[in-house]
Amino acid sequence: MTDIVLKDADPILFDRIRRVAEARGWDLPRALQYLLEQGLHVYEGDGSVRFENDEADVMQAMIAALEQVPDDPGYASIGRIPRPEPG
Repeated sequence: MTDIVLKDADPILFDRIRRVAEARGWDLPRALQYLLEQGLHVYEGDGSVRFENDEADVMQAMIAALEQVPDDPGYASIGRIPRPEPG
C-alpha cells in the first residue's frame, strides 16, 4: 500500500482528522485512508451517504419501532409539528 502523506495541511483540518481518528480508535494513516475513500464515494456518486447492509437493517428496525409509539398527548408528541385545523 502507498503511504499517505499530508503536507502543508491547515492546522484546523489536521485537528479534525486527528479527532476523527481518536474517536474511532484509528491511527492517522487509517483515518486518512478511510476519510479519502468515503469522500470519493460521495463525489463519485450522487452525493448521498449510504449505509452498509447491517446498518440499514438496524435503521429500518429503529424506524419501525418508533412508528409503533402510541399517539398520546405526551411522549408521542415530542418533535411533532401540530397540524392546523382545516377551515
